[in-house]
Amino acid sequence: MHQQPFPLSRRRVVLAGAGAAAALLGPSLGGGTARAAGRSGARAADSLQPYASYWFPDSLPSGTPGAGITWRSLAAWTPEGDRDLAFNTATVPLAERFTPVAANTTARSGQARISALAAFDHTAGNPSQGSATADYYAPTHWAYIDELIFWGGSSGEGLVLAPNAPVVDAAHRNGVPVLGTVFLPPVAFGGNLRWTRDLVRKDAAGRFPLAAKLVEVATAYGFDGWFINAETDGGDAALAADMQAFLRALRAAGAGHGLRITWYDAMNTTGQVGWQGALNARNQPFFQDGSGPVADSMFVDFRWSAQRLADSGKLADQLGRSRYELWAGVDVESRGWDSAADWDAIIPTGRDHVVSYGFYRPEWTLTHLPAGRTPGQFHAADDRFWSGEGLDPTRPAGTGGWRAPAVAVADRSTVTALPFATTFNTGHGLRWYEDGAATSDAPWNHLGLQDRLPPRRWSVRTTGRRPTVSLDFADAWRGGSSLLVGGALDAPATVELFPTRLPVGAGTVVEFAHRADAASGPVTVEVAVALHEPAAPGEPAPYTYLPAGTVEPGGGWRTATVRLGSLGGGTLHALGVRLTGRGGAPVAWRLGSLAVREAAGRPAAPGGLTVTDAATADGTTSVRLAWRRAAGPVRHYELHRVLPDGGRRFLGGTCGAAFHVPGLSREPGEPALVLEVRAVDELFAVSEPSSVRHPW
Repeated sequence: MHQQPFPLSRRRVVLAGAGAAAALLGPSLGGGTARAAGRSGARAADSLQPYASYWFPDSLPSGTPGAGITWRSLAAWTPEGDRDLAFNTATVPLAERFTPVAANTTARSGQARISALAAFDHTAGNPSQGSATADYYAPTHWAYIDELIFWGGSSGEGLVLAPNAPVVDAAHRNGVPVLGTVFLPPVAFGGNLRWTRDLVRKDAAGRFPLAAKLVEVATAYGFDGWFINAETDGGDAALAADMQAFLRALRAAGAGHGLRITWYDAMNTTGQVGWQGALNARNQPFFQDGSGPVADSMFVDFRWSAQRLADSGKLADQLGRSRYELWAGVDVESRGWDSAADWDAIIPTGRDHVVSYGFYRPEWTLTHLPAGRTPGQFHAADDRFWSGEGLDPTRPAGTGGWRAPAVAVADRSTVTALPFATTFNTGHGLRWYEDGAATSDAPWNHLGLQDRLPPRRWSVRTTGRRPTVSLDFADAWRGGSSLLVGGALDAPATVELFPTRLPVGAGTVVEFAHRADAASGPVTVEVAVALHEPAAPGEPAPYTYLPAGTVEPGGGWRTATVRLGSLGGGTLHALGVRLTGRGGAPVAWRLGSLAVREAAGRPAAPGGLTVTDAATADGTTSVRLAWRRAAGPVRHYELHRVLPDGGRRFLGGTCGAAFHVPGLSREPGEPALVLEVRAVDELFAVSEPSSVRHPW
């Protein structure tokens, strides 16, 4: 993705050539396929680490790859030969979403949407299943996003990227499709036109083998399609025609699997790279031709203007396409909410939106923070980016030039079926907690373990002083974080948490775990439930408040159950809590879990936990594990180590049925390593374990 002026320092590794990539990237030995060329002599323990997959279309660069980089050909890839496939396969299905009554009067449903193009790590060395750090981009504002593009690629590593499973699982849980990237870089950054020709090469029967291969990868890995970015200059009209035919073949082959294509505005019908900043005659055939759609959407290059976007929308209308299938690129990589943009050209105030918009590199909310940053600092910045500096989507407008997504884009929700539960886990943390106790003191990240989180950060209704609301990492009931409400409550405050579409019957209950921190005054808690929509956008839901007791400071975690049978049945449209302090005293109240359910049970256990590979180096052992999936619905699986004293230590979790555990050291007097895997259901109930012993 190219924008003028284009200093190399801004694009870092993403567009770096082979030499720069080798110098900047850490070690990697990604999932192997045929025709791999890479460094030899890697320690066996390191070789067990699975990484997100990346390839060249077919031919490999000249020379040798940099340290930690493996060169592979997509043309030679097969599922059977992919030793890391089980670690890279997403399993959470794409959830359906609904659009509730808007939180404010300016957000518009059915109009502008958002494509987010984000880099989660370097192309090489991106761990398949999280890693031992909390310093990780963990997006949670899925309610505003319509598609996520897993961005990366470089001429020194590989050009075709498959998203890693944790990203896909988290996005799918919130109804957001994820696209892999095919990046054909500019010549100035190591691009070579032979890779474009490799991609669109036909076989003897006139078919496009790599179109079929891209569909095979997406379906095997469980993601939703491809972002195609052809920026290698020097082509001709014949190559452009081949690219257009390739896109049509790719879309046709993926249609039966629900796959989609987003085309980036770079190559045009001449075969040259000429960024248009618009949908026009030069690039229309890559979006739609006389036979119908060729791509499902187009990411319009950053050089758009108000007139170009207006003309683009009109052309989309004339083609019978939605103008909101055009993403107007907004580059936030360097300046985040201080980025300059003509917002009225995309999402004008007071009239219909012109097109949709696409954020380039919203992970700025993490990367702009200084060294030593914490997860809490990241989420505070991320909330401001998406909700506005007032951190209140019911009143999202703020000073300055930033028009936060909550101002214009209607949020969506996937909370439509029982049981529903959340532990406010963001997918990373400083420790891991179970039932209020830390079972691992190690920092971690794994987005596949992320819960569905409140989409409106933060909607609080009160006649008094507004408390602060945040995702906090100092304590948790389960996972790595909890919801913290703090401040002097001089009037009752309703914290609106989830728009829902949940059935309510005689046996429906709301169940939650909460506590007041030692520095807090007493907090009286009521569950806020609404069986009807708000009367109008921006209005509060018509809540009924059901008492749930009072928690005293320093009393530890408590669980409460509130029955909804007295409401007489219907559909739950909104869920929140109302808090009342005592005498204006400051409160520090934590919500650790929240569930709406009828019956509760326990999931079936997985079976056949097996060590499929193991290696020892420098006094530590790394293992690869696999197991049989549990019967019935499972949210995810959790791995623990059984210690010699009978205690358990959390090692990690995954939505799949395979896991890699690195760097295990022998405990004193321990004859064998004992590992367990348990199934976890949607209410976070855990199964009996399947266990395995591995001798030291």
